[in-house]
Amino acid sequence: MSIQSLGVGSGLDLESLVGQLLNAERAPKVAALDRRESAVESTISSFGKLKSKLSDFQTSLEDLLEASDLQSRKPLISEPSEDIEVLEATAGSKALEGAYQVTVQQLASGSRIETVNAQNGGFANSADSVLSSGTGKLTFSLASDSDSFSIDVTAGMTLTELREAINANEDNFGVSANIIDTGTADGVKLVFLSEKTGKGNDLIIENTDDIAELQKLSTTDSTGTASYLSPVVAADNAKAVIDGIAVESTSNEFENTIQNVSFTVKDVSPFGNDGVTRQATELNIGLDKDATKEKIEAFVEKYNSLVDEIDSLTSYGETDADADGALAGDSMTRGIRQGLSSIVGSAVAGNALGGLFSIGVELDSDGRLEIGSSDFGLGSGAERLDDALDDNFDEIANLFASENTGIAYLLNDFVEQYISSSGLISSRETTAKSEQDAINDDRATLELRMASYEDTLRDKYLNLDQTVARLNQTSQALLSSLG
Repeated sequence: MSIQSLGVGSGLDLESLVGQLLNAERAPKVAALDRRESAVESTISSFGKLKSKLSDFQTSLEDLLEASDLQSRKPLISEPSEDIEVLEATAGSKALEGAYQVTVQQLASGSRIETVNAQNGGFANSADSVLSSGTGKLTFSLASDSDSFSIDVTAGMTLTELREAINANEDNFGVSANIIDTGTADGVKLVFLSEKTGKGNDLIIENTDDIAELQKLSTTDSTGTASYLSPVVAADNAKAVIDGIAVESTSNEFENTIQNVSFTVKDVSPFGNDGVTRQATELNIGLDKDATKEKIEAFVEKYNSLVDEIDSLTSYGETDADADGALAGDSMTRGIRQGLSSIVGSAVAGNALGGLFSIGVELDSDGRLEIGSSDFGLGSGAERLDDALDDNFDEIANLFASENTGIAYLLNDFVEQYISSSGLISSRETTAKSEQDAINDDRATLELRMASYEDTLRDKYLNLDQTVARLNQTSQALLSSLG
Protein backbone atom coordinates (compact mmCIF):
# COMPACT_ATOMS: atom_id res chain seq x y z
CA MET A 1 0.00 0.00 0.00
CA SER A 2 1.34 3.52 -0.92
CA ILE A 3 2.28 5.67 2.06
CA GLN A 4 2.24 9.05 0.28
CA SER A 5 -0.13 11.62 1.78
CA LEU A 6 -2.53 12.64 -0.93
CA GLY A 7 -3.46 16.27 -1.57
CA VAL A 8 -0.19 17.82 -0.41
CA GLY A 9 0.81 18.94 -3.87
CA SER A 10 -2.59 19.90 -5.27
CA GLY A 11 -4.25 21.14 -2.13
CA LEU A 12 -7.23 18.93 -2.92
CA ASP A 13 -8.87 16.79 -0.16
CA LEU A 14 -7.95 13.55 -1.92
CA GLU A 15 -7.59 11.51 1.36
CA SER A 16 -11.24 12.13 2.12
CA LEU A 17 -12.21 11.23 -1.43
CA VAL A 18 -10.29 7.93 -1.28
CA GLY A 19 -11.89 7.14 2.11
CA GLN A 20 -15.39 7.77 0.75
CA LEU A 21 -14.75 5.61 -2.32
CA LEU A 22 -13.39 2.77 -0.13
CA ASN A 23 -16.38 2.96 2.19
CA ALA A 24 -18.78 2.97 -0.75
CA GLU A 25 -17.13 -0.19 -2.03
CA ARG A 26 -16.80 -1.95 1.38
CA ALA A 27 -20.07 -1.03 3.15
CA PRO A 28 -22.59 -3.03 1.07
CA LYS A 29 -20.33 -6.09 1.04
CA VAL A 30 -19.75 -5.93 4.81
CA ALA A 31 -23.48 -5.46 5.36
CA ALA A 32 -24.20 -8.54 3.26
CA LEU A 33 -21.67 -10.57 5.25
CA ASP A 34 -23.15 -9.28 8.52
CA ARG A 35 -26.62 -10.34 7.42
CA ARG A 36 -25.34 -13.79 6.49
CA GLU A 37 -23.49 -14.12 9.80
CA SER A 38 -26.47 -12.94 11.82
CA ALA A 39 -28.71 -15.45 10.06
CA VAL A 40 -26.24 -18.30 10.66
CA GLU A 41 -25.78 -17.38 14.34
CA SER A 42 -29.53 -17.22 14.77
CA THR A 43 -29.86 -20.64 13.14
CA ILE A 44 -27.17 -22.17 15.37
CA SER A 45 -28.78 -20.63 18.45
CA SER A 46 -32.21 -21.88 17.39
CA PHE A 47 -30.95 -25.41 16.78
CA GLY A 48 -29.40 -25.27 20.26
CA LYS A 49 -32.74 -24.25 21.77
CA LEU A 50 -34.57 -26.94 19.83
CA LYS A 51 -32.10 -29.65 20.87
CA SER A 52 -32.28 -28.53 24.51
CA LYS A 53 -36.08 -28.59 24.48
CA LEU A 54 -36.13 -32.02 22.84
CA SER A 55 -33.64 -33.26 25.43
CA ASP A 56 -35.82 -31.95 28.28
CA PHE A 57 -38.82 -33.67 26.74
CA GLN A 58 -36.89 -36.93 26.40
CA THR A 59 -35.91 -36.72 30.07
CA SER A 60 -39.56 -36.22 31.02
CA LEU A 61 -40.38 -39.49 29.21
CA GLU A 62 -38.34 -41.48 31.73
CA ASP A 63 -41.30 -41.62 34.12
CA LEU A 64 -43.35 -43.26 31.34
CA LEU A 65 -40.78 -45.63 29.85
CA GLU A 66 -40.86 -48.13 32.73
CA ALA A 67 -44.19 -49.83 33.24
CA SER A 68 -43.41 -50.24 36.94
CA ASP A 69 -43.26 -46.46 37.34
CA LEU A 70 -46.84 -46.21 36.09
CA GLN A 71 -48.11 -49.23 37.99
CA SER A 72 -47.09 -48.04 41.41
CA ARG A 73 -48.94 -49.24 44.45
CA LYS A 74 -49.77 -47.01 47.37
CA PRO A 75 -49.58 -48.28 50.94
CA LEU A 76 -52.06 -46.61 53.30
CA ILE A 77 -51.37 -47.07 57.00
CA SER A 78 -53.90 -46.58 59.79
CA GLU A 79 -52.22 -46.56 63.18
CA PRO A 80 -54.17 -47.52 66.32
CA SER A 81 -53.02 -44.28 67.96
CA GLU A 82 -52.00 -40.87 66.63
CA ASP A 83 -49.25 -40.78 69.24
CA ILE A 84 -47.25 -43.69 67.86
CA GLU A 85 -45.84 -44.73 64.49
CA VAL A 86 -45.64 -48.50 64.44
CA LEU A 87 -44.53 -49.07 60.84
CA GLU A 88 -43.91 -47.61 57.39
CA ALA A 89 -44.28 -49.51 54.13
CA THR A 90 -43.50 -49.55 50.42
CA ALA A 91 -45.11 -51.65 47.70
CA GLY A 92 -43.80 -52.89 44.37
CA SER A 93 -45.72 -52.52 41.13
CA LYS A 94 -46.81 -56.17 41.28
CA ALA A 95 -48.17 -56.04 44.82
CA LEU A 96 -51.77 -57.19 45.06
CA GLU A 97 -54.44 -54.95 46.47
CA GLY A 98 -55.41 -55.96 49.97
CA ALA A 99 -55.77 -55.05 53.61
CA TYR A 100 -53.62 -56.50 56.40
CA GLN A 101 -53.75 -56.31 60.20
CA VAL A 102 -50.21 -56.00 61.53
CA THR A 103 -49.24 -56.21 65.21
CA VAL A 104 -45.60 -55.62 66.17
CA GLN A 105 -44.66 -57.69 69.21
CA GLN A 106 -40.95 -56.91 69.38
CA LEU A 107 -38.29 -54.86 67.60
CA ALA A 108 -35.05 -56.44 66.44
CA SER A 109 -32.20 -55.95 68.88
CA GLY A 110 -28.46 -56.31 69.02
CA SER A 111 -26.73 -57.83 72.03
CA ARG A 112 -25.73 -55.84 75.11
CA ILE A 113 -22.91 -56.95 77.37
CA GLU A 114 -21.89 -55.41 80.72
CA THR A 115 -18.94 -56.13 82.97
CA VAL A 116 -19.91 -57.59 86.32
CA ASN A 117 -20.28 -55.70 89.61
CA ALA A 118 -17.21 -54.83 91.62
CA GLN A 119 -18.25 -57.38 94.28
CA ASN A 120 -18.05 -60.13 91.65
CA GLY A 121 -14.66 -59.16 90.30
CA GLY A 122 -15.57 -56.14 88.19
CA PHE A 123 -14.10 -52.64 88.34
CA ALA A 124 -14.43 -50.93 91.70
CA ASN A 125 -12.60 -47.73 90.87
CA SER A 126 -13.20 -44.96 88.31
CA ALA A 127 -13.06 -44.91 84.52
CA ASP A 128 -9.31 -44.56 84.95
CA SER A 129 -9.05 -48.11 86.30
CA VAL A 130 -6.10 -49.96 84.75
CA LEU A 131 -7.06 -53.04 82.78
CA SER A 132 -3.80 -54.96 82.73
CA SER A 133 -0.19 -54.69 83.76
CA GLY A 134 0.80 -56.65 80.65
CA THR A 135 -0.18 -56.68 77.01
CA GLY A 136 -2.88 -58.68 75.30
CA LYS A 137 -5.60 -58.58 72.70
CA LEU A 138 -9.39 -58.48 72.70
CA THR A 139 -11.13 -59.68 69.55
CA PHE A 140 -14.73 -58.69 68.81
CA SER A 141 -16.83 -60.87 66.51
CA LEU A 142 -20.33 -62.22 66.00
CA ALA A 143 -21.72 -65.69 66.48
CA SER A 144 -23.15 -65.86 62.95
CA ASP A 145 -21.10 -63.38 60.95
CA SER A 146 -17.57 -63.11 59.58
CA ASP A 147 -17.03 -59.51 60.71
CA SER A 148 -14.40 -59.01 63.41
CA PHE A 149 -11.85 -56.54 64.73
CA SER A 150 -9.18 -56.61 67.42
CA ILE A 151 -7.95 -54.16 70.05
CA ASP A 152 -4.40 -54.33 71.38
CA VAL A 153 -4.44 -53.83 75.13
CA THR A 154 -1.21 -52.25 76.27
CA ALA A 155 0.26 -52.27 79.75
CA GLY A 156 -1.41 -49.64 81.91
CA MET A 157 -4.34 -49.04 79.49
CA THR A 158 -7.38 -47.65 81.31
CA LEU A 159 -11.07 -48.29 80.84
CA THR A 160 -11.42 -44.89 79.18
CA GLU A 161 -8.59 -45.60 76.74
CA LEU A 162 -10.08 -48.98 75.86
CA ARG A 163 -13.46 -47.41 75.22
CA GLU A 164 -11.91 -44.84 72.87
CA ALA A 165 -9.86 -47.49 71.06
CA ILE A 166 -13.00 -49.62 70.44
CA ASN A 167 -15.16 -46.74 69.20
CA ALA A 168 -12.42 -45.38 66.92
CA ASN A 169 -11.34 -48.69 65.37
CA GLU A 170 -11.63 -48.46 61.57
CA ASP A 171 -12.74 -52.11 61.28
CA ASN A 172 -15.44 -51.75 63.90
CA PHE A 173 -18.61 -53.35 62.49
CA GLY A 174 -21.05 -51.59 64.80
CA VAL A 175 -19.89 -52.10 68.38
CA SER A 176 -20.03 -49.14 70.74
CA ALA A 177 -18.47 -49.04 74.21
CA ASN A 178 -19.60 -46.82 77.08
CA ILE A 179 -18.69 -46.44 80.73
CA ILE A 180 -21.34 -46.17 83.42
CA ASP A 181 -20.38 -45.17 86.96
CA THR A 182 -23.05 -46.63 89.25
CA GLY A 183 -22.03 -44.40 92.16
CA THR A 184 -22.47 -47.40 94.44
CA ALA A 185 -20.46 -50.34 95.66
CA ASP A 186 -21.12 -51.92 92.25
CA GLY A 187 -18.35 -49.64 90.89
CA VAL A 188 -18.05 -48.75 87.21
CA LYS A 189 -19.23 -50.88 84.33
CA LEU A 190 -18.04 -51.12 80.77
CA VAL A 191 -21.06 -51.62 78.48
CA PHE A 192 -20.81 -53.04 74.95
CA LEU A 193 -23.66 -52.56 72.45
CA SER A 194 -23.79 -54.26 69.06
CA GLU A 195 -25.80 -52.86 66.14
CA LYS A 196 -25.97 -56.31 64.54
CA THR A 197 -29.50 -57.53 65.15
CA GLY A 198 -31.10 -60.94 64.77
CA LYS A 199 -31.41 -64.09 66.81
CA GLY A 200 -28.07 -65.90 67.18
CA ASN A 201 -26.09 -62.83 66.16
CA ASP A 202 -24.68 -62.25 69.65
CA LEU A 203 -21.49 -60.31 70.26
CA ILE A 204 -18.44 -62.38 71.20
CA ILE A 205 -15.46 -60.82 72.99
CA GLU A 206 -12.46 -63.13 73.02
CA ASN A 207 -9.50 -62.88 75.38
CA THR A 208 -7.24 -63.92 72.52
CA ASP A 209 -4.01 -64.28 74.53
CA ASP A 210 -5.70 -65.69 77.67
CA ILE A 211 -4.48 -62.79 79.83
CA ALA A 212 -5.93 -63.37 83.29
CA GLU A 213 -6.60 -59.69 83.95
CA LEU A 214 -8.66 -59.44 80.74
CA GLN A 215 -10.98 -62.31 81.56
CA LYS A 216 -13.44 -59.90 83.14
CA LEU A 217 -13.81 -58.23 79.69
CA SER A 218 -14.37 -61.37 77.62
CA THR A 219 -17.12 -63.82 76.84
CA THR A 220 -14.62 -66.55 75.94
CA ASP A 221 -10.92 -67.33 75.71
CA SER A 222 -8.84 -69.06 73.06
CA THR A 223 -10.16 -72.47 74.08
CA GLY A 224 -13.65 -71.34 73.16
CA THR A 225 -15.08 -72.95 76.31
CA ALA A 226 -14.67 -70.41 79.09
CA SER A 227 -17.44 -67.89 79.62
CA TYR A 228 -16.76 -64.87 81.78
CA LEU A 229 -19.48 -62.51 80.53
CA SER A 230 -22.95 -63.25 79.23
CA PRO A 231 -25.16 -60.89 77.26
CA VAL A 232 -27.48 -58.87 79.45
CA VAL A 233 -29.64 -58.59 76.32
CA ALA A 234 -29.24 -61.24 73.62
CA ALA A 235 -29.52 -60.32 69.95
CA ASP A 236 -33.00 -61.12 68.75
CA ASN A 237 -35.36 -60.86 65.79
CA ALA A 238 -38.16 -58.42 65.20
CA LYS A 239 -41.48 -60.18 65.70
CA ALA A 240 -44.87 -59.32 64.28
CA VAL A 241 -48.24 -60.93 63.61
CA ILE A 242 -49.89 -60.41 60.20
CA ASP A 243 -53.54 -61.44 60.06
CA GLY A 244 -52.90 -63.93 62.85
CA ILE A 245 -49.69 -65.34 61.31
CA ALA A 246 -46.49 -64.87 63.34
CA VAL A 247 -43.53 -63.59 61.33
CA GLU A 248 -39.95 -62.68 62.20
CA SER A 249 -37.06 -60.72 60.67
CA THR A 250 -33.42 -60.47 61.71
CA SER A 251 -33.74 -56.68 61.28
CA ASN A 252 -36.59 -54.24 61.65
CA GLU A 253 -37.20 -54.50 57.90
CA PHE A 254 -39.60 -57.14 56.64
CA GLU A 255 -38.80 -57.72 52.95
CA ASN A 256 -41.49 -59.51 50.92
CA THR A 257 -43.08 -61.01 54.02
CA ILE A 258 -46.18 -59.87 52.18
CA GLN A 259 -45.37 -60.55 48.51
CA ASN A 260 -43.96 -57.44 46.78
CA VAL A 261 -44.52 -55.39 49.94
CA SER A 262 -41.81 -54.28 52.37
CA PHE A 263 -42.39 -52.65 55.71
CA THR A 264 -40.16 -51.36 58.48
CA VAL A 265 -41.28 -51.58 62.08
CA LYS A 266 -40.60 -48.45 64.10
CA ASP A 267 -42.15 -49.31 67.45
CA VAL A 268 -44.05 -52.10 69.17
CA SER A 269 -47.83 -51.96 68.91
CA PRO A 270 -49.56 -50.34 71.89
CA PHE A 271 -51.71 -52.35 74.25
CA GLY A 272 -55.46 -52.08 74.13
CA ASN A 273 -57.70 -51.24 77.06
CA ASP A 274 -57.22 -54.70 78.57
CA GLY A 275 -53.48 -54.04 78.92
CA VAL A 276 -52.75 -57.46 77.41
CA THR A 277 -53.77 -57.47 73.76
CA ARG A 278 -51.77 -55.31 71.37
CA GLN A 279 -53.68 -53.13 68.92
CA ALA A 280 -53.18 -53.80 65.22
CA THR A 281 -52.04 -51.35 62.55
CA GLU A 282 -54.08 -51.59 59.36
CA LEU A 283 -51.97 -51.75 56.18
CA ASN A 284 -53.90 -51.25 52.93
CA ILE A 285 -52.23 -51.78 49.55
CA GLY A 286 -54.01 -49.91 46.77
CA LEU A 287 -53.31 -48.59 43.29
CA ASP A 288 -51.51 -45.25 43.30
CA LYS A 289 -53.88 -43.61 40.82
CA ASP A 290 -52.96 -40.07 41.84
CA ALA A 291 -49.27 -40.62 41.02
CA THR A 292 -50.10 -42.09 37.61
CA LYS A 293 -52.51 -39.25 36.85
CA GLU A 294 -49.86 -36.68 37.77
CA LYS A 295 -47.36 -38.32 35.40
CA ILE A 296 -49.86 -38.20 32.54
CA GLU A 297 -50.61 -34.53 33.23
CA ALA A 298 -46.88 -33.78 33.39
CA PHE A 299 -46.43 -35.52 30.03
CA VAL A 300 -49.14 -33.31 28.48
CA GLU A 301 -47.46 -30.20 29.88
CA LYS A 302 -43.99 -31.13 28.64
CA TYR A 303 -45.29 -32.08 25.20
CA ASN A 304 -47.06 -28.73 24.85
CA SER A 305 -43.98 -26.85 25.99
CA LEU A 306 -41.97 -28.56 23.23
CA VAL A 307 -44.65 -27.82 20.61
CA ASP A 308 -44.79 -24.16 21.68
CA GLU A 309 -41.02 -23.87 21.24
CA ILE A 310 -41.15 -25.42 17.76
CA ASP A 311 -44.03 -23.12 16.77
CA SER A 312 -42.09 -20.09 17.97
CA LEU A 313 -38.98 -21.07 15.99
CA THR A 314 -40.89 -21.81 12.77
CA SER A 315 -43.49 -19.03 12.89
CA TYR A 316 -43.95 -16.48 10.08
CA GLY A 317 -44.59 -12.84 10.96
CA GLU A 318 -48.25 -11.89 10.59
CA THR A 319 -47.26 -8.54 9.08
CA ASP A 320 -44.20 -7.24 7.23
CA ALA A 321 -43.13 -5.56 10.45
CA ASP A 322 -43.15 -8.85 12.37
CA ALA A 323 -39.97 -10.94 12.30
CA ASP A 324 -40.14 -14.55 11.17
CA GLY A 325 -38.89 -17.29 13.45
CA ALA A 326 -35.26 -18.26 12.95
CA LEU A 327 -36.30 -21.66 11.52
CA ALA A 328 -39.33 -20.48 9.56
CA GLY A 329 -39.69 -22.70 6.53
CA ASP A 330 -37.18 -25.24 7.83
CA SER A 331 -38.43 -28.63 6.65
CA MET A 332 -36.61 -30.66 9.31
CA THR A 333 -38.18 -28.71 12.17
CA ARG A 334 -41.62 -28.96 10.60
CA GLY A 335 -40.98 -32.70 10.26
CA ILE A 336 -40.32 -32.97 13.99
CA ARG A 337 -43.64 -31.30 14.72
CA GLN A 338 -45.50 -33.60 12.35
CA GLY A 339 -43.73 -36.70 13.68
CA LEU A 340 -44.65 -35.90 17.27
CA SER A 341 -48.31 -35.37 16.34
CA SER A 342 -48.39 -38.62 14.38
CA ILE A 343 -47.10 -40.65 17.33
CA VAL A 344 -49.39 -39.20 20.00
CA GLY A 345 -52.39 -39.39 17.69
CA SER A 346 -51.92 -43.00 16.67
CA ALA A 347 -53.38 -46.16 18.17
CA VAL A 348 -51.11 -48.54 20.07
CA ALA A 349 -51.27 -52.01 18.56
CA GLY A 350 -52.42 -54.72 20.94
CA ASN A 351 -53.37 -52.33 23.73
CA ALA A 352 -56.84 -52.64 25.26
CA LEU A 353 -57.16 -48.88 25.56
CA GLY A 354 -56.17 -48.22 21.96
CA GLY A 355 -54.64 -44.78 22.28
CA LEU A 356 -54.40 -41.58 24.28
CA PHE A 357 -57.99 -40.65 23.48
CA SER A 358 -59.20 -43.47 25.73
CA ILE A 359 -57.46 -41.91 28.71
CA GLY A 360 -58.87 -38.47 27.91
CA VAL A 361 -55.80 -37.00 26.17
CA GLU A 362 -56.54 -35.34 22.81
CA LEU A 363 -54.87 -33.15 20.20
CA ASP A 364 -56.58 -29.77 19.94
CA SER A 365 -56.89 -27.67 16.78
CA ASP A 366 -53.43 -26.14 17.40
CA GLY A 367 -51.74 -29.52 17.67
CA ARG A 368 -51.34 -29.30 21.44
CA LEU A 369 -52.39 -32.01 23.88
CA GLU A 370 -55.17 -31.49 26.41
CA ILE A 371 -57.30 -33.44 28.84
CA GLY A 372 -60.32 -32.91 26.61
CA SER A 373 -63.57 -31.31 27.67
CA SER A 374 -65.61 -32.66 24.74
CA ASP A 375 -67.95 -35.55 25.51
CA PHE A 376 -68.30 -37.46 22.21
CA GLY A 377 -70.83 -39.61 24.06
CA LEU A 378 -67.96 -41.22 25.98
CA GLY A 379 -67.57 -38.70 28.76
CA SER A 380 -65.20 -35.77 28.99
CA GLY A 381 -61.43 -36.27 28.91
CA ALA A 382 -61.24 -36.06 32.69
CA GLU A 383 -63.98 -38.67 33.03
CA ARG A 384 -62.28 -40.99 30.53
CA LEU A 385 -59.01 -40.66 32.42
CA ASP A 386 -60.67 -41.51 35.74
CA ASP A 387 -62.45 -44.49 34.16
CA ALA A 388 -59.17 -45.79 32.74
CA LEU A 389 -57.47 -45.43 36.13
CA ASP A 390 -60.30 -47.37 37.75
CA ASP A 391 -60.82 -50.08 35.14
CA ASN A 392 -57.55 -50.43 33.19
CA PHE A 393 -54.89 -49.20 35.59
CA ASP A 394 -52.08 -51.54 34.51
CA GLU A 395 -53.00 -51.21 30.82
CA ILE A 396 -52.18 -47.48 31.01
CA ALA A 397 -48.56 -48.43 31.65
CA ASN A 398 -48.53 -50.64 28.55
CA LEU A 399 -50.04 -47.80 26.51
CA PHE A 400 -46.90 -45.77 27.17
CA ALA A 401 -44.14 -48.27 27.90
CA SER A 402 -44.70 -51.34 25.70
CA GLU A 403 -41.50 -52.04 23.79
CA ASN A 404 -41.63 -51.02 20.11
CA THR A 405 -45.27 -49.91 20.30
CA GLY A 406 -45.74 -47.78 23.43
CA ILE A 407 -46.19 -44.03 22.95
CA ALA A 408 -43.34 -43.05 25.28
CA TYR A 409 -41.12 -45.71 23.69
CA LEU A 410 -41.77 -44.39 20.17
CA LEU A 411 -41.40 -40.76 21.22
CA ASN A 412 -38.08 -41.51 22.92
CA ASP A 413 -36.71 -43.20 19.78
CA PHE A 414 -38.04 -40.41 17.57
CA VAL A 415 -36.40 -37.69 19.65
CA GLU A 416 -33.12 -39.60 19.92
CA GLN A 417 -32.59 -39.60 16.15
CA TYR A 418 -32.53 -35.80 16.27
CA ILE A 419 -30.56 -35.03 19.46
CA SER A 420 -27.89 -37.73 19.51
CA SER A 421 -24.30 -36.72 18.80
CA SER A 422 -24.68 -38.08 15.27
CA GLY A 423 -28.31 -36.99 14.95
CA LEU A 424 -29.98 -34.77 12.38
CA ILE A 425 -29.77 -31.57 14.43
CA SER A 426 -26.05 -32.07 15.05
CA SER A 427 -25.60 -32.51 11.30
CA ARG A 428 -27.42 -29.24 10.64
CA GLU A 429 -25.37 -27.49 13.32
CA THR A 430 -22.18 -28.72 11.66
CA THR A 431 -23.38 -27.36 8.31
CA ALA A 432 -24.23 -24.00 9.89
CA LYS A 433 -20.82 -23.79 11.56
CA SER A 434 -19.16 -24.54 8.23
CA GLU A 435 -21.12 -21.64 6.75
CA GLN A 436 -19.85 -19.49 9.64
CA ASP A 437 -16.26 -20.46 8.76
CA ALA A 438 -16.94 -19.62 5.11
CA ILE A 439 -18.18 -16.16 6.11
CA ASN A 440 -14.97 -15.57 8.06
CA ASP A 441 -12.99 -16.61 4.97
CA ASP A 442 -15.07 -14.22 2.84
CA ARG A 443 -14.33 -11.38 5.27
CA ALA A 444 -10.61 -12.05 5.00
CA THR A 445 -10.86 -12.16 1.19
CA LEU A 446 -12.79 -8.88 1.18
CA GLU A 447 -10.09 -7.19 3.26
CA LEU A 448 -7.41 -8.32 0.81
CA ARG A 449 -9.48 -7.04 -2.11
CA MET A 450 -10.08 -3.72 -0.36
CA ALA A 451 -6.38 -3.33 0.34
CA SER A 452 -5.63 -3.87 -3.36
CA TYR A 453 -8.43 -1.48 -4.34
CA GLU A 454 -7.04 1.17 -1.98
CA ASP A 455 -3.60 0.86 -3.59
CA THR A 456 -5.18 1.34 -7.01
CA LEU A 457 -7.07 4.45 -5.87
CA ARG A 458 -4.01 5.95 -4.22
CA ASP A 459 -1.87 5.41 -7.33
CA LYS A 460 -4.57 6.99 -9.45
CA TYR A 461 -5.06 10.05 -7.27
CA LEU A 462 -1.34 10.43 -6.61
CA ASN A 463 -0.88 10.99 -10.35
CA LEU A 464 -3.71 13.53 -10.26
CA ASP A 465 -2.15 15.23 -7.25
CA GLN A 466 1.25 15.45 -8.94
CA THR A 467 -0.26 16.69 -12.24
CA VAL A 468 -2.25 19.44 -10.52
CA ALA A 469 0.85 20.40 -8.53
CA ARG A 470 2.89 20.81 -11.75
CA LEU A 471 0.11 22.85 -13.36
CA ASN A 472 0.00 25.07 -10.29
CA GLN A 473 3.75 25.62 -10.50
CA THR A 474 3.53 26.49 -14.23
CA SER A 475 0.69 28.87 -13.60
CA GLN A 476 2.61 30.64 -10.86
CA ALA A 477 5.70 30.94 -13.11
CA LEU A 478 3.68 32.48 -15.98
CA LEU A 479 2.01 34.93 -13.67
CA SER A 480 5.34 35.91 -12.26
CA SER A 481 6.92 36.47 -15.70
CA LEU A 482 4.00 38.63 -16.80
CA GLY A 483 4.60 40.89 -13.85
